[in-house]
Amino acid sequence: MAKIIKENNKLIVPDTLTLPFIEGDGVGAEITNVCKKIVDHTVNTVYKGTKKIDWLEVLGGEKAYNQTGQWLPENTMNTFKEYLIGIKGPLTTPVGGGIRSLNVALRQELDLFVCLRPLEWFKGVSSPLKEPEKVNMVVFRENTEDIYAGIEWEAGTKEAEQFYNFLHDKMNVKKVRFPETSSFGVKPVSKQGSSRLVRAAIQYAVDNKKPSVTLVHKGNIMKFTEGGFKKWGYETAETEFADFTFTMNQYSIIKNEKGEEAANAAYKNAVESGKIIIKDNIADAFLQNTLLKPEDYSVIATLNLNGDYVSDQLAAMVGGIGIAPGANINYNTGHAIFEATHGTAPDIAGKNIVNPCSMLLSFAMLFEYIFWKEVSEKIKNSLVESFEKGYATHDLARFMNNGKSLSTTDFADNIIKLIK
Repeated sequence: MAKIIKENNKLIVPDTLTLPFIEGDGVGAEITNVCKKIVDHTVNTVYKGTKKIDWLEVLGGEKAYNQTGQWLPENTMNTFKEYLIGIKGPLTTPVGGGIRSLNVALRQELDLFVCLRPLEWFKGVSSPLKEPEKVNMVVFRENTEDIYAGIEWEAGTKEAEQFYNFLHDKMNVKKVRFPETSSFGVKPVSKQGSSRLVRAAIQYAVDNKKPSVTLVHKGNIMKFTEGGFKKWGYETAETEFADFTFTMNQYSIIKNEKGEEAANAAYKNAVESGKIIIKDNIADAFLQNTLLKPEDYSVIATLNLNGDYVSDQLAAMVGGIGIAPGANINYNTGHAIFEATHGTAPDIAGKNIVNPCSMLLSFAMLFEYIFWKEVSEKIKNSLVESFEKGYATHDLARFMNNGKSLSTTDFADNIIKLIK
């Protein structure tokens, strides 16, 4: 089986690529199967048999549990480690113990520190915005720290009592109002974790000629965690990307030393010379601003919890999470798992009505990542053509002016016809 390797900081991709995949739970089987069919057709159309995908199924979620008694078998994790690249459908979060989240477990075990979510509008798709075409953002969400580290203790437990006693007796914390009934959680945010996330976001902006990177945080309240993220983000830009960026931190320094006119002149010169503007925004203001003036934002770098909220709001602005792709990436090792960003939707599983576009667009991201960009372009162009003509699954078609509802399999067949 041919696998991707990383040499000299570059991915070496074989012409026959073995691609591990997890089918997924609920609607996962439906979207995975139709997407594989579309992908095989597209790869063959583009490369005429000189390149192809060799599918390798690995187990995860309910299917894994039913067959092995484990939600995430060790073999699955080892396969993703060995083959670097993979894709998965939506997975059930186990109830009542064990792994908190299969998605989080994969991200932490493989150190997939970037959750990458591109958000753009497709003409024809209904949006709550008056001008959804102004939305064109890429979210870099830190994937391994923050409250998703899972460090917490339930109210009433011995551990919660011990933790409170430590805070009260050793750290002189007096602000826990109801200690006997309080649960506690710890929010780790490191300089290393913040810097590598921001570094990846700025490098993406440099490589793709984006105008700005916005650090989204709540540093006005959480001064040493979220505030640290902002501080370390600016430091990364100013020390590692000085030739490519101008930061609003530098703007403030110039303003304080030389006045507002000099700062404005420096900013204008940076923009005119093509430098990337590094700015920051308080999270709640950012959520409002993206609705009022989305054209002001391009690449977003943010912490784990903020990124969860931000990426879902932006997805809603361009038509919903059903057409929002995602990837979890370690740019240092090359490991990446692409995924459908929605849930398992058990209420519609097996009804042949689920929208496969989230996973299909994640496949498009995957092919961009491995430099099979012609495949990615074919997939995205076919979706544009389909939506412009009103052909979509019911969740999208019902809101289109000329919407024509298709089943999951009919939609996939229509996409295949459009890929020439």
